[in-house]
Formats: sequence, structure tokens, C-alpha cells
Amino acid sequence: MKTKKWVASLLALALMSMPLVSVASAATSTENKLYSLDFDTTNYTEKSLTYNGQTIKYRAYEKIVYVQRPVDTQYEIMNIYVPEEYFEGGTINNYTADTAPIYFPNTVAGYLPGTPGSPGQGMGGGENAIVALSKGYVVAEPGARGRTTQDEDGTYTGKAPAAIVDLKAAVRYLRYNDEVMPGDAEKIISDGTSAGGAMSALLGATGNDADYEPYLEELGAADERDDIYASAVYTPITDLEHADMAYEWQFNGINTVTPRTFGLAAGQGGPKTSEDGLPELSEGDSPELPEGGLPEGGMPGGMGGNSTPTKLTEDEIKVSDDLSAMFPSYLNSLGLTAPDGTALTLGSDGNGTFKEYVKSYVIASAQKALDEGIDLSDKTWITIKNGTVSDIDFDQYIIYLTRMKSPSAFDGLDLGNGENQLFGTDTIDNQHFTEYGMENDTAGGTMADSELIKIMNPLNYIDTEGADTSTYWRIRFGTKDSDTSLAVSTILATTLQNKGYNVDFAMPWDVTHSGDYDLEELFAWADQIVAKSSSESDDDQSKTSDNITVKVNNEDVAASTYEHDGSVYLKLRDLAMAVTGSDKQFEITWEPTKKTVNLVSGKSYTPNGGELAGTTSLASEQVTSKASTIYLDGQQVQLTAYMVQGNNYVKLSEAANLLNLDLVIDSTTNTVTINTVAN
Repeated sequence: MKTKKWVASLLALALMSMPLVSVASAATSTENKLYSLDFDTTNYTEKSLTYNGQTIKYRAYEKIVYVQRPVDTQYEIMNIYVPEEYFEGGTINNYTADTAPIYFPNTVAGYLPGTPGSPGQGMGGGENAIVALSKGYVVAEPGARGRTTQDEDGTYTGKAPAAIVDLKAAVRYLRYNDEVMPGDAEKIISDGTSAGGAMSALLGATGNDADYEPYLEELGAADERDDIYASAVYTPITDLEHADMAYEWQFNGINTVTPRTFGLAAGQGGPKTSEDGLPELSEGDSPELPEGGLPEGGMPGGMGGNSTPTKLTEDEIKVSDDLSAMFPSYLNSLGLTAPDGTALTLGSDGNGTFKEYVKSYVIASAQKALDEGIDLSDKTWITIKNGTVSDIDFDQYIIYLTRMKSPSAFDGLDLGNGENQLFGTDTIDNQHFTEYGMENDTAGGTMADSELIKIMNPLNYIDTEGADTSTYWRIRFGTKDSDTSLAVSTILATTLQNKGYNVDFAMPWDVTHSGDYDLEELFAWADQIVAKSSSESDDDQSKTSDNITVKVNNEDVAASTYEHDGSVYLKLRDLAMAVTGSDKQFEITWEPTKKTVNLVSGKSYTPNGGELAGTTSLASEQVTSKASTIYLDGQQVQLTAYMVQGNNYVKLSEAANLLNLDLVIDSTTNTVTINTVAN
């Protein structure tokens, strides 16, 4: 347990009549001022609000400049809020001042600049911060530069990678001051929506990677780590190099586009904002939109209605055809697998197991909605039998979903999209960031630097050498969201799952482009992963097991094993392959609509690829507790299992009992012997 120096400050504060108002006020021009990175424990205001009948008292440390050499102190500032109980030695939700997780939401939308949010203000009205405080979280809300940010000379200062660099610097500030402020900087949980979801994914994927170091050093960020504990990611506008392909794979053949109209959500950067980050408006006015376009999709507090549908031009239809044809090759290059080991691929026609996998999430969402009493009878493209959603017509569902963007949706051939502006330079406002966009340019544009494109995509860093990727992830993408393709979030979630990370991924029913709409579920997840980590840190006996020898009927087999808490776990498909041809053989099938693994006794196993390929060295943090539900001959069975790098590993002693296998584990020789003859 770390010693908190901030406790000593309370004695001094007791002698003061009133705490001082924060003096770290924001100013756009920083000149040559060098800001301190030390957290001032005395510089706060006491505030309170009422939420659901509960009075929440907290201390507000606001407009803290989180780097020594900021470029723009309208955005490179952070608000920190701490429940008052922690200064009185109290607990909330079993958290204390030492152990409280730090909730870290950003206000980035459309890759525009965002000022820090606050309880009751910001994205979605700031309800997320209120709920976090009520549940005992310390709330740290950073601002960040964006694609429209300019200095007094008109130089662009917020192009890629400014936003993610700013957010990393804010994380470093929290870690740097961990000993003197409440909250546990080892439990930072990021949250973001749309482009902010992309930022949250980047924070989670790229912790401490050296690619960002030069930018952080230039700002004078704290010499600290910037990895985070967990990422909550809503509808991320990410994987931008391939987002056009994914969008046209989904919407190719839908030749009517229905754009939405937007207003600015609070906290989202625009040229006219008040001191608290809200638009300065007179009665009846509308927000002045920032130069360069509108945010990507509707945000809480900012989404308008649909505009008049228009037909795609012949040129746009050709672009759609080109891009959709490119997507299968990209998808297949990723080597993704379903939880049962099925390779997720697409044929040249765009159909395949990956499409069925995406479809399975929509079916699961519809089933959940049906179970909650939502009437789906008007959705004629859904097949429901005896209270079970058994199928959907995916093509009809896509028509229902509605195309919102014209080709190309992200890298505009005319450089007219917000993402083009993201990849500009200090002197060039808009650039291309895909080969297709550059090759088919209609505006005399230039290509963004490949390194900048790389560092804006979390997929380039997940589980790579030099990057400390967060263990825990929660990803949500609504089934009525057409701001980007369903494939984008599915690829992100599946990549993480395949590499062994703990991922909670779902597609909420009929939810459009928005975030933080399920705050109770969000913080239940956060509480769960914090508790899980605390339990594992107290008694973590997991270890790699590539030195265990597995024998079947006295013959060595190259099965992958894992040892956890004194028990041996075996890759389920390796076990099936090893005993096939014997009296104890069993088949494995995967039911995507229910996300269940089905074992059928007595049938020979059909190889899926990768079985008995040798043991794999597995880090303990790559093991999650969320294995698939398992059935044996139609009956659900209780079998302790873990998901490891996209595969189900089962507790061997329980599996042997279930499948009537003779099992001997010799700890002296690290040998596991399975006998299919004896009972």
C-alpha cells in the first residue's frame, strides 16, 4: 500500500478558513511559460450536487495544466474531482482514498478539440462523472487538442497525433502525482465515444510505446508511464486506413445516402466557447460549427435528425465497388479466429465466416432485446421461433440500418472529410491517409506521413513489443450505428480476444452513434475488473506451462497447456484431436448465434487448424475468465475454463471426469497422462 502524502496536507488545510480557487486558469497563448507538474493539494473548491436523491459532495481541482510546455492551455488542461468522504477517512463502495480507481473520460468527438468535462457538463451532460463520483471513483477529465486547433499565427497545432499525445501526457501527470493525490493511478479506466472511443482504444493499446516519446518530451510531459488499466470504448472511429473498405463492404449496393444533421455536444471544441467549455449562445441561437466539418456521428447532447436522402452518383457507386472489393483481402490478412477456433474470413464476394460472426452479434443483441420485452414484430427481417431469435436477413438489416455516408466515407477524394483534416500538418489543413484516396485524389492533395498514420491506429500496437496493452476492455457498438462499419469494432474486439485480453464486447440493440448510455452497466464492469485484479494480486499462482509433457495412451502429444492455481488446463481442441479415433472421442461445434461450444460424444473430431501445434508460452495476464458456455450432448456442463489467445482452455481434471478419461498428473516429472481405454 502506497503512503499518501496528501493526508498530511489535511492538517494544514484545517487551519485555513477556505480553500483557494484554482489559479491554473486556461489561456490560449503559453508564450515561454514553464508550468509545474506538481499537484497542488490546497487549490480546490468544494462543490455538491444531487443525483437520484443522493447528495454528492466533492472537491474540484480544475484547469490544471498537465504538461510543462503546453501548446494550447485552452485544451491541455485537466479537471480532477474527488469525493469529500475520502478526506474524512471514509469509504465508498468499499473504495478508500488509496484504492479508488480513477475514471478518465475524454471529450474528443470528430477528432475535434475538446475542453475538459465536469460533473453536470460535457459529453452527455456530464452524467458519467456524477455517477462515477457516486460510486467512489476519482474523476480525472482531460482536455485535448484537435484537428481545428490553431495558434495566434494560424499555424495548425492539433493535427495527428496531438490528441492522443495530450491524453497520454494527462495519464503521466496522474502517475507522477500518485503519491500526493487520492485515487490509485494503477487503476486508470479510460472512456471515450466516437473519435474519443478511438482515443480510448489508443490509450489502452499503446501504453509506454516509444513511438510517442518525442512528442511527449516536446510538451514537457512527466517522466512517467502512460499505460492504463482498462479501456471503455464506445463506437470507435478507428482503423482509419481501412475504414472506407469496411464501410463499403457493409453498404455496397445501398445507393441512397441519408446524412444526419448535428449540433455540437458540450465540451466539443468550437471557435466560440465559454470558460467552462460550453458554447456561448444567446437564446434561440445555434452553436457555431468549427471550420473543417462536423463531428463523426451523433453524440449525446449533439445529435440531430436525418436529412433528405440522396442518390449516389455513378462515380460514387464505382468508388463503393472498388473499396468493398478490397476489404476481404485486408480482413483475411488479420488471421482472426472465433472463440471456437474457426478462422474468420471472407470470400471475394464479401461473404464468409467473418460476416456470419458479425451477424451473430446482431442476433445476440436482438435476442437480448426480445428477452427484455421489446417488440420486434415490425422487424420482418428477424426470424423468431418460440421466443428465440434464430436468424436475421443480414442484407435487409443493412437496409434498415441506413447508409449515412457517401463513398469514400473517411478519406474523402476531395479532401472534404474530417479525417482528412486530422492528418494535415502545421501548414496543410487536409491530407490523404489511404493509398486509394491518394491515387483517386480530385483536389490536388498530398499524402500524410506513414508514421503518423501508424500511430493513430491501435491495431498496430496491440500485444506488440514495447507496448503495454491494457488487460481489460469494454467495447460497445450499437446495431443502429452507421457512422462506421460494424466490422471496425468487431475487428478491434476480436484482435484483442485472439491475443488473450479480457474483452467485453456487445452490440446494444437499436442504439445509434452514442456512448455512456449504460452507465450502471459500465461501472458494474469497472467494479468487477478492479475486484478481480485485487483478488489475483493477492493470490496469483498462474504460470506458463510449456514444460509440461502430455501423453495420450503413453504417446507424447504436442498439446498446449496452462497451469493456474495449482491446476493444469488444456486447450480444448488439442484434447479433442488427441483422443479422436478412440472410444472417448468427441466432436466440437460452435453455435455463433448463442456463442456456445457444443461437445458431441462418440463422434470423431473435425480439425480446424492449429491443433497439437506445440505448447505456447502464455503470460498470466493473457488469461481471462470469460470462456465460452460449453454443452455436452445438448446439456450445459459446469466446466472451469479460460479464454487464452482466442481458444478455450479447460481444467483437465474436470474435463477428464466429464469425458470419462483416465487421468494421472505427476508433478514430480511435470507429466500429464491421459488413458482412453481405462475408465
